[in-house]
Amino acid sequence: MSIGNVDSRTLLAAYPYVNQMRKSSTTGKISFADMIKQTAENSSADRTEVYKDYLKQKYGNVTFKNVSKDHETLERLGKRMSGNDVVIAPNIVEEMANDPEKAAYYEGKIDDFFNDIPRKKAMSAAQGLVYQPCGVVIHEDGSVTYISGCSNDTPETRAKIKAEQEAKRKKQEKYRLIIEETANKRRQIASWQYQKPFMAQALQKGSFAFNARTWM
Repeated sequence: MSIGNVDSRTLLAAYPYVNQMRKSSTTGKISFADMIKQTAENSSADRTEVYKDYLKQKYGNVTFKNVSKDHETLERLGKRMSGNDVVIAPNIVEEMANDPEKAAYYEGKIDDFFNDIPRKKAMSAAQGLVYQPCGVVIHEDGSVTYISGCSNDTPETRAKIKAEQEAKRKKQEKYRLIIEETANKRRQIASWQYQKPFMAQALQKGSFAFNARTWM
């Protein structure tokens, strides 16, 4: 639906919502209010497309597509995210463009995720972990998914893992030497057991020869 088909009452109703939108602090970026004004002057522009441009200016890496909520799909998506990604279902972004309350609600959800990153990083660091934000997904049913993860790839953790691996290696080496020593003793015993009958026979033959010489 183009702005040209929207009556004056609809436009007036939109302005309270427009005024609630936070303008970008980056110089040169246009606010949603300015976009609405430009759209009003150009009746061929689509309100939803204008709102998409506004979201891209506000959040940066924003895409519009349906994403399944199953774990495998979200995991694959999270691996491709860079930490500031926002994915919104097409039907939801259309609703946001035409419903100020829904726009405020979903933008609030997105803002909450990004605003909470410093706190999550601090909490993870206190536990020896690294917090890794991925992004936000708004599904076609209106549900919101925050995608993030943690890793233990810190200098302290790497040093701890290295020390544990070294201790494990030394322990394995100790066991290897004990096993090898035990195996050598077993081989010696087995060799003695094998040679014992022959040695006894040799001794008997030696004793018989001595006795024979004596009788002679």
